[in-house]
Amino acid sequence: MRLSKFVTSERRRPLHAGAVLWQLTQMLWVGGVWLLHIGLLPVLGQIGLAPLLIEEIGSMLSALLVGFTVVCGILQALVLIQAEGLRSLWRDIRGQLLLLVLYACAMYFVVRVGWPEAVRWQLFSYLVLGFSGLVLVLQPVPGWSGRVREAHP
Repeated sequence: MRLSKFVTSERRRPLHAGAVLWQLTQMLWVGGVWLLHIGLLPVLGQIGLAPLLIEEIGSMLSALLVGFTVVCGILQALVLIQAEGLRSLWRDIRGQLLLLVLYACAMYFVVRVGWPEAVRWQLFSYLVLGFSGLVLVLQPVPGWSGRVREAHP
């Protein structure tokens, strides 16, 4: 069986720039959210830093990371809108997850600024952010199915 030029060239086709941007931003913010609390903060405790210092470092880095997540979430939303249309923000699971991520970021900062002693609500917003990111990682990249289409004779 001979493959047509269309099928063989389709395999070598590079990813669309939006798909690359989607994957890069997703890797950075989802990986950063989990790496901070699963990797960095426990290691700081094991090397012997004072608990108050670790708490202060964690608080500062969490706020920076949530701010970075806002930027990445907006970029991902723009990629989704470009690939699938504006209605995809409400109708597509990826759009709904991105809206949830942006809402969790907003709630994190609202609680941090307006009610700073409510650390558990900040943690809850951070966990919503982290688990939404994990579910978003499992979704396909917008505008790219990853399948090779076969040419019809």
